[in-house]
Formats: sequence, structure tokens, C-alpha cells
Amino acid sequence: MKKILCLLALWLAVPLSGGCETETPAPGRGQAEITVAFIPKLTGNAFYEAANRGAQAFAAEHGFKVDYLGSREAAAARQAVLVEEAMAGGAPAIAISALDPKALDQPLKAALAAGVKVVTWDSDVADDARQLMVSQGTPEQLGRMLVEMGAKSLASRGKNPTSEQVKYAWHYSQAQATDENSWHLAGERYIQETYPNWENVAPDNYYSLHNADLAVAVGEALLEEHPDVDLIICNDSTSLPGQAQAAQNQGLTAQDVTITGFASPNAMRAYCRDGVVERWGLWDCGVQGALSCYLAYYLASGHEIRVGDRVDVPNLGLVEIMPNSVLDPAAPFSAKSGVVMLPDRLEFTLDNVDDYDY
Repeated sequence: MKKILCLLALWLAVPLSGGCETETPAPGRGQAEITVAFIPKLTGNAFYEAANRGAQAFAAEHGFKVDYLGSREAAAARQAVLVEEAMAGGAPAIAISALDPKALDQPLKAALAAGVKVVTWDSDVADDARQLMVSQGTPEQLGRMLVEMGAKSLASRGKNPTSEQVKYAWHYSQAQATDENSWHLAGERYIQETYPNWENVAPDNYYSLHNADLAVAVGEALLEEHPDVDLIICNDSTSLPGQAQAAQNQGLTAQDVTITGFASPNAMRAYCRDGVVERWGLWDCGVQGALSCYLAYYLASGHEIRVGDRVDVPNLGLVEIMPNSVLDPAAPFSAKSGVVMLPDRLEFTLDNVDDYDY
């Protein structure tokens, strides 16, 4: 938590290019009655709990409220109900990490039609079902990061990822998860371009539905069905610790199979110390939670945004509203719907994992 608060206090916006030169001022402290409904994919997961802590701390400091609405069951239907409950309760703004954009399309469009401000974070929905998306990076950035973390770990155990055949597989929540699926597809493109000698031994992927127990069972099944797999990429924060636990259950270490992906440092620290996982990555989810809720509050305070605007976020600096095409080149341009990008992504190893507490 200390690390999150330090980053919240020190983080400055990335250098910005293009867009409007006018800075949009932040709302003042006179909006304390505004409550943002903050909806994760599921509660109890280290990633989403850290995002909530960051959001709560930031809201308390800057004069608005955050209502953390979630379920320990990762179900899109449950998220749709939570959106409806937030509207019924009079929430003027929603910040949501979407499990399934199709399932949330109508509820979020209904919210927009009713005047509720909608921001997505972590995982997106259709561009016309929200106003802003706070993204951790482009699919290309994150897909490449996943693959390169695997390549570095393969090399450290004596396997040449460039010249030798590498058998690999993907294990994540579900194909309907917009964020995870986009990283998978971008990662596959990057592998084909950079490591054509690699072989995907499970092209249909392994899915564990954001369920912690299922992630272990699926991870064990993957290892049993492909005992010669060299690399497993787990691009969600439930599958990665589940896959690591599955390997540990079978007596495997990072010298036997390379496992990497995205999860919080706290969720993976023990597996790293035990030599099961060498490296993995994430971004500052506390900052992501804080920024998502602040932008939802900002919109609910009466401010309008347009692509190219720059919003001055307290303690965090200027952020730019970028076009939706930064996430999807095929996305049609909309002046009133855009993306805010986090500036940094983090890679964890035994050397730095204890520097972070989330």
C-alpha cells in the first residue's frame, strides 16, 4: 500500500503528442456528494483489491466517494445486475472492468442514456457503451511484453528462444475478455514475426474463467497433457498464480517449465521465492483504479471531454484523451469517446518484488 500511495503522489503524466493544447482543469472539492460505482471483474483477487485501495485513498484525498461493487463470482450477468443496481441507487458515474462486452452492452448503453457517466478500466466494452477507457497499454505493447518475459526466462534456464524450438501454450480467463484476448492475439502475431521456430501446442488455449480453484485444475491438466511444454503464458491475474500452484503441486520449478504472465507482486511473491516463477509483469493497478474513478467523477462533475483534451489530474499530472484507435485500429473515430493510457508497465523478479506491496 505504501508503494501505491508513493506512486500516486509522485506519478507524472507521460510526454504527450498531438491533441488540444488546452488543459482542462480538475473539479474542485465541492463535489463530495458524487459517488462513483467501482465495479471489478471479481472481488478477492489481489489485482482488483489493490485497484480499490488506490481508488479509495485517492477519492478520500480529493473529495468524492467510491462504492466498490463486486462479486466473488466472475460472471458477466452479475456485472450487468451491479450496473443496474448502481443506476437504481442513483450513482452518477460507473467505472467498470468488463468481463464480457456483449453482455454489458445494453446495460451500459442504458446507463449512458439515463445520464450516468461510464468509464471502463482494465477491460473494455464497445466504444459507444462508455465514454473513456483507462488502459494499461496497447495490445501490441502488452502482447510483446508477455512474450519477451517468457523469452528472457527461457534464456536464463539455458534455452535459446531464437534458434531452438519452443513449445508454448496460453492459459487465461476466457476468449470473451476483451483485454486478455487482445494481448493473446497481439502476442501470437509477435511470436510469428519474431520467433517462427516456436510451436503453440494448444491453439484453442486453456481457460479457467477467473476461478482460482479452476485455474489450478486447468494448470495441472495443461501440464499433464503437454509434459514437454517449455513456456506457459498466463495473461490474467487468476490464471498465473493458479498455473504456478499447479507446477508446484507437480514438483516443477522454473528450471523445468517457464511460467509467466500478469499478476500482482503480492500474488506471486511466494512462487518467485520458491523458484517456481522467475519473472512476470503488471502495471500499477492502484494508479489505474484511482485514475479510472477520478475520471468518472470528473465527468459526473459536469465536465465534457473530447479526443485531444488534456485533463489535469491532482497529483498525477496531465493525461491526454486519445482516440479509440490506439487500442483498435479499426475503431471508428468519435470525438466524445476515447482512451487514457497508463504510462508504465512493470516487470517483477526476485531482485525487485519486495519493492512493491499490492
